[in-house]
Amino acid sequence: MTNHKTKELTQLAILTALSVALAYIHVPSPTGFLTLLDVGVYFTAFYLGSKAGAIVGGLAGFLIDLLLGYPQYMIHSLIAHGAQGFFASWTGKKRVLGLVLASVAMVGWYALAALLLGYGIGGALGGLLGNTLQNLVGILGGYALFMAFKQIPKRGMA
Repeated sequence: MTNHKTKELTQLAILTALSVALAYIHVPSPTGFLTLLDVGVYFTAFYLGSKAGAIVGGLAGFLIDLLLGYPQYMIHSLIAHGAQGFFASWTGKKRVLGLVLASVAMVGWYALAALLLGYGIGGALGGLLGNTLQNLVGILGGYALFMAFKQIPKRGMA
């Protein structure tokens, strides 16, 4: 039992760290730049499920805001990316709904955060395109990474 919990905690820590590292990669866009944080969130959700997706998404979003100097967004990123990771893991007939909810949760929460932080309606609307693009890049990149990872043969632990 303890070995399983240790393995799970280790996986979550590594995926959180990798997601934070991905957030340091900035891709130019019409709205400034996008980060690849969402690739890590979506990969985790696709690979390990909703609980892991929520944990890695929330922690990675929280930590990257701390590290990049945006402390006012830390709690908002915890909520936005945590919800994103939770919904993204839905499978089967609910997959499309889950991806839509993941996208709406992330993009919508950041718009609400802009209002709550006093940036006004202009700030809220100004972030919609960039956050939507970042989310779409995250879905595509996370899914591609997940599909590639599934091709790796599983090995038993020695």
